[in-house]
Amino acid sequence: MEAFQIGDLKIQLPIIQGGMGVAISLSGLASAVANEGGVGVISAVAIGMLEPDYVKNFREANKTALRKEIRKAKSLTNGVLGINLMLAITDYEDMFRIALEEKIDIIFIGAGLFLRKPSTIPDSLFESSKTKFVPKVSSAKAARLIFQHWANKYNHIPDAVVVEGPLAGGHLGFKKDDLENQKFKLPNLISETVSEMMPFEQRFGIEIPVIAAGGIYNGEDMYNIMQLGAKAVKIGTRFVTTYECDASMEYKESYIKSRKKDITIIDSPVGLPGRVIMNDFVKKIQNGYTKPVKCPWKCLKTCNFKEVNYCIAEALFNSARGNMSEGFSFAGSNAYKATKIQTVKETIDDLIFEYNMNKYKLAI
Repeated sequence: MEAFQIGDLKIQLPIIQGGMGVAISLSGLASAVANEGGVGVISAVAIGMLEPDYVKNFREANKTALRKEIRKAKSLTNGVLGINLMLAITDYEDMFRIALEEKIDIIFIGAGLFLRKPSTIPDSLFESSKTKFVPKVSSAKAARLIFQHWANKYNHIPDAVVVEGPLAGGHLGFKKDDLENQKFKLPNLISETVSEMMPFEQRFGIEIPVIAAGGIYNGEDMYNIMQLGAKAVKIGTRFVTTYECDASMEYKESYIKSRKKDITIIDSPVGLPGRVIMNDFVKKIQNGYTKPVKCPWKCLKTCNFKEVNYCIAEALFNSARGNMSEGFSFAGSNAYKATKIQTVKETIDDLIFEYNMNKYKLAI
């Protein structure tokens, strides 16, 4: 595998660990991946639930927890670190500012179109920052819109783009009816986005790495998608079943025990389809189960907490902490392929071996 660059930031391995929330990828997993030469990513969504007093002041708890996790990760690695940030969260600008102040290497921005600088952050902080900005999209059209807007309004553009296909875990940027549409398969999305980036590369005289995500599980998947122009891959599911992953052992075991037929799509209370592993809690919500929501903080702008039948942040945090009877596991389409828990180093060594085996097999 070859190193790649996002701007002037050189990354030894073209492997970016997916930012999985709530409380699945924190400093433990992120630092372990960074130490192996990939990009370790902390999930910022509802991260304040780690704080014991988060109910009293969720907004402050989020800020405190994000600072703690970034600083802890930095104390454990000299490698490349990022955060996964959702435009849809209520305190998006707060979290963005903290990431800049803490000098995180990369901010991955999804759940919306990254069309402008956060208005509450002074230009001086942007101009002095070396942090890279990488939007996450589900179509080449969305990538073009973002880059065109930045080019026209600011005369500069984001540093890279992640294209996430419909086989990803968690909330998906597709309509439920489009998940099986061949038009939206990841290889098509990557080829289209690589083409869309070419005019911007020519205009600004830079390379814009296109990063593939969603359903990539092994080195063969990596090799095949990188032949279509992706410079790196973003992998979440494969890293869940590592010792360093910050999720509970019960969460990890749900992957190992799962079968292909257990990977299913739910209608999330925030209005998006979500890919999960079937369990008793999922069956209950599919059958109309309602758990009263006492919302201390409207963490997502689109959530109508007075009408939802359960709090998804609470359900995800429950499962991250091992209470699977009151939550569920978000998971990519290939989660059922997990057979054991191993270290991050072993996982990355396996990915490299699988990648090279496929590369050499095709070269013969």
